[in-house]
Amino acid sequence: MKSLWRLLWSVFEAPVKGRLGEAAVNAGAVLTLPSSVYRRYNNVMLRTVGGTTQIDHVIVSAFGVFVVETKNMAGWIFGSERDREWTQVFPGGRRYKFQNPLRQNYGHVMAIEDTLEGISLPRGVVRSVIVFVGKAELKREMPENVTVGFDGARYIRSFTTPALSEGQVSEICAVIESRRMEQSWSTDRQHVRNLRLRRTGSAPRQCPRCGRRMVLRTAKRGQGVGKEFWGCEGFQRAGWWRRRSRRPCEDGSGGDHAVVGQMLGQIRA
Repeated sequence: MKSLWRLLWSVFEAPVKGRLGEAAVNAGAVLTLPSSVYRRYNNVMLRTVGGTTQIDHVIVSAFGVFVVETKNMAGWIFGSERDREWTQVFPGGRRYKFQNPLRQNYGHVMAIEDTLEGISLPRGVVRSVIVFVGKAELKREMPENVTVGFDGARYIRSFTTPALSEGQVSEICAVIESRRMEQSWSTDRQHVRNLRLRRTGSAPRQCPRCGRRMVLRTAKRGQGVGKEFWGCEGFQRAGWWRRRSRRPCEDGSGGDHAVVGQMLGQIRA
């Protein structure tokens, strides 16, 4: 019986720890970030070209949009901003590698920026925040946005110069609320499948607006003539395309999708 419980715990330990970490950060944010100033969105699932992405917390205020990645970990944490992987070390010498959370959260920041593409925002207003919860101890000098416990909230509160108007804050919140996927068991399962496919390199590219398949095309006009880009197979309706290895352009062909900018011929460098 004990061996069965160990097996079950080995299956559920990571997700359970992760959810507890997210809950702890959420509780800390509620206690130290006034709701009259900061609007919080937890467990935000968004469509991306590569499938889906899950963001632990998005905090919106006049001082910026903060994309929070939580890590519920114990032990000593070794790593640097440029390392591909960081190391978790326990007493006795046990070591475990994990993805550099700064790199991981960079993808989340890009997903939020893509989602807010239709809003004119100041450069750098979407900020990455890493929060370790549990008994983690950072053993090397880290960037100031890598924090432990309630230092994450203190870092967010350190931004005191307004960067967004009240209207922009309301618009950002409306876009996030309309574009986030419904929280359900099925969307969680879909996200896990997408992660597995992404690791094997076989994940299908999907249009973030309509979910249709993305296909590789070559620009025939505009500044990007001859350059390849990923475009939605329902482009005339969806109005979404993506340059290879770059962010989406600001195209807007209407239909039942939001207008997000300029026409296909005006490819951004």
